[in-house]
Amino acid sequence: MLTWLLDHVLMADVALFGYITFRTVMAALTAMIVSLIVGPLFIRHMTERQIGQPIRELGPESHLTKAGTPTMGGTLILIALMISTLLWADLANRYVWTVLFVTAAFGAIGFVDDWRKLKYKNSEGLSARWKYGLQSLAALIVAVFLYQTADVPANTQLFFPFFKDIALPLGLGFVVLTYFVVVGSSNAVNLTDGLDGLAIMPAVFVAAGLGIFAYATGHTVFAGYLAMPYIPGVGELAIFCAALAGGGLGFLWFNTYPAQVFMGDVGALAVGAALGVVAVAVRQEIVFMVMAGIFVIETLSVILQVASYKLTGRRIFRMAPIHHHFELKGWPEPKVIVRFWIISVMLVLAGLATMKIR
Repeated sequence: MLTWLLDHVLMADVALFGYITFRTVMAALTAMIVSLIVGPLFIRHMTERQIGQPIRELGPESHLTKAGTPTMGGTLILIALMISTLLWADLANRYVWTVLFVTAAFGAIGFVDDWRKLKYKNSEGLSARWKYGLQSLAALIVAVFLYQTADVPANTQLFFPFFKDIALPLGLGFVVLTYFVVVGSSNAVNLTDGLDGLAIMPAVFVAAGLGIFAYATGHTVFAGYLAMPYIPGVGELAIFCAALAGGGLGFLWFNTYPAQVFMGDVGALAVGAALGVVAVAVRQEIVFMVMAGIFVIETLSVILQVASYKLTGRRIFRMAPIHHHFELKGWPEPKVIVRFWIISVMLVLAGLATMKIR
């Protein structure tokens, strides 16, 4: 938006604003500042109205003391993300509007889910049928849109890390893959959001990693040098990723242990879906699964726990998702959080390494 205003309203030719790198840095700073400014106001508003998080009775007993902590803090991330992206991104770019639509749609679903939890004073929220139904609708809309607007073959091909000459045409399978990546990523982040700061920091790391992929994929020289698919226009997503990382860091200021505010489904569902659709746009779904390994592990722990209990009557973990397992083993909450962060950094670096190992 700022670039458009300078060109068409102020008639000013500021070349600096044409560089994605500059706008990426400014997007991160803007989102962080907005989040830090709005955060105290939001927390005060929620506290004064006694709008607090209901805690599951089936969870670890140590979490019962967190009851009443302000929730829906993911709203801070979304406000910062939207403002920063609208200010610094090229609003004529279809990828920008695609990720903004997905973020807003999944954020709205999460908002309704959180609101119902608060209204009815329980941890149930939306029924699974409504939640997954609405998520599926939003994911299918964006999947079909990306498929129909594909302008180069790479848009709908599946690329494999370590292999520069293998590109599998997906056809309509692209829609199916996009659906599962977006919905799966959204719910994986939501499952991980069980400890103070546990979900948002890996999300920040992954957003930063995907931002680097977006910039390289949208740059003819870098894409050619790294033997990556060149996708025109996708470089603008680096700005969105930077805004997500900046807004996430600003939110972490208030969400770090002991949390002053929880992310809630409004943030977790939106952030997860946003990461998923960026991974699809830059054609790095497989690498995304590596970088987002913490979210994958958390999800698999739930699946394995449920499957084992139904098939054998026994539980694999003391409690799922797996971060609760370590809590019940005696790990202090901060230790679980920081160690998961460290693993997340390693996984993101491993994903970035595939850019060169081709």
